[in-house]
Amino acid sequence: MNSQIKRIPMYVKAPLITVFLSLFLSSLGSAQVFEYESVTDELLQHPPTEEWLSWRGTPRSWGYSSLNQINSENVGELQLVWSWAIDDTGSAQAAPLVHDGVMFVPAPRGVIQALDATNGDLIWEYRPGVTPSIDGTDKEITSEDLGEAAMPSTAFAGVGRGVQKNIALYGDMVFAATENASIRAVDARTGLLVWESQTADPSLGYFYTAGPIVANGVLVTGITGCERYKEDVCFYTGHDPLSGEELWRFSTVAAPGTPGGETWGDLPLRFRAGGDSWQSGSYDPELNLVYMGTSQAKPWARAVRGTDGDALYTNSTIALNPNSGEMAWYYQHLPGETHDMDETFESVLVDIDGRDSIFKMGKLAILWQLDRQSGEIIKATDAGYQNILDVNPVNGSIRYRDGMIPRIGQQIDMCPSTSGFKSWRAMAYSPQTQAMYIPITLNCELATFGPTEQVLGGGGTGPVRRINYPHPEADENLGELLVMNIPDGDVKWRYRQRAPINTAALTTGGGLVFVGDWNRYYYALDAESGEKLWQTRVNTSAQGFPMSYEIDGRQYIAMPAGVGGASWSGSLPRDLAPELNRPRHGNSINVFALPKAQ
Repeated sequence: MNSQIKRIPMYVKAPLITVFLSLFLSSLGSAQVFEYESVTDELLQHPPTEEWLSWRGTPRSWGYSSLNQINSENVGELQLVWSWAIDDTGSAQAAPLVHDGVMFVPAPRGVIQALDATNGDLIWEYRPGVTPSIDGTDKEITSEDLGEAAMPSTAFAGVGRGVQKNIALYGDMVFAATENASIRAVDARTGLLVWESQTADPSLGYFYTAGPIVANGVLVTGITGCERYKEDVCFYTGHDPLSGEELWRFSTVAAPGTPGGETWGDLPLRFRAGGDSWQSGSYDPELNLVYMGTSQAKPWARAVRGTDGDALYTNSTIALNPNSGEMAWYYQHLPGETHDMDETFESVLVDIDGRDSIFKMGKLAILWQLDRQSGEIIKATDAGYQNILDVNPVNGSIRYRDGMIPRIGQQIDMCPSTSGFKSWRAMAYSPQTQAMYIPITLNCELATFGPTEQVLGGGGTGPVRRINYPHPEADENLGELLVMNIPDGDVKWRYRQRAPINTAALTTGGGLVFVGDWNRYYYALDAESGEKLWQTRVNTSAQGFPMSYEIDGRQYIAMPAGVGGASWSGSLPRDLAPELNRPRHGNSINVFALPKAQ
């Protein structure tokens, strides 16, 4: 395998390691978690209602909590009970986890923190290059290690190096995928590094934004940073959680002479780019399949990348066996995509109308329903906002509209912009309403695609001159929460506002849906009607993945805030809503609850 593992000796007699850790942590002035139940596959699949063990609650990625202490009748009484500032060294898109009363927070640039989930007190912190490993050593990742891929620590990249969306819990460890193209395991009780597996060379541009998912005892994740031409391509990997050993590797770009290789025409492998994985996957234990997404081919426009083929396996949903890495099926949503319309985002697994289904939505705001066993298309529902292509609702086939395939140097008028209607801000499903709650940004673009050199190190997305403008049917609103009934795809209701919706959605058993916006507000809406029932303002843009948990009979709502400089949270508000402002700093976690009974 291609990965390199830094192994830390773990198997020391328990009393000795306990004494060692106590003395060591005492010298650091750090605490540790003393009561911690190991996280098993069974616990991940059927978590206690009071905990949040996966980035979207469970491996099915619903973004739903069945807790109902906070509900439509009393949500107006929510109050802030604690907050915690996290690193300002990059964009924060945090998806916190809670287990055994501890909140585990992914911060920018590989930092992980363990907090007391009742009051926000810091228990331990893992910081790459600063926090030692179990054996007292750690390798600091320097700018020299990263080479030309390095970014200053003050960079606020929305989808670039430094973003750490989610982490995973399994056994007695916390797992993260880092900006230096490595996967790390940290002891959940102490925050000390257990092992590190280097999967790719960061100097070639490789990095992670999404963390692993645990599937049948295997860590599965996908890498990004694949837009530049190089002698390698994007991939998924499976790792042993105990040792970090790479078990398998699946290339998301089909090589010449392999199945699907002909869909890139005669391009050599070095000039086949894209297939990044921006978002973590989902898992079905009964089928033993992991569902992952891939981004579009690079450069974005067909005319620029030099082939009009389908370019497998880009812009696809891929089902993999987590133990072998073998592909069970794939579904390519937009063959030969040519506008930067990603379909790489979350996979929501819902059993409905007798079908084991998977629901996906990408930048075009088309809701795809696939069969989880076969990958067969069940239904494609276009929300009706885009003007780029027509999609057959029965078989999912697409046809680009006249004049909408970009030519080099020729301006096209497209909705959405390259930022998309839907992005990494994950939708949520509510079993109470049988509806999907989808954060949308309403925007369009005058785009002119330019040429790029076909040389090693070249490529990229291809130069694009962009002029953003509001969607003509949005009445100057940028933000929307689109609610679609499942499985018919009818619109249940829409909530629209001036500021872009800037978080994932959270649904709860209390009949609520929570979202936050670029203008620093968090909202609670009635999940059935869309009525706004509560709002509060935080220190900077709401950004990340809200979640809910319960400790000692009290329900909490955790709401991340953060900054990022990508188009969704940078250029679009600046260009289209210049009257709105936010601080450029303030990454944080904000936790709310009802007042305690007197």
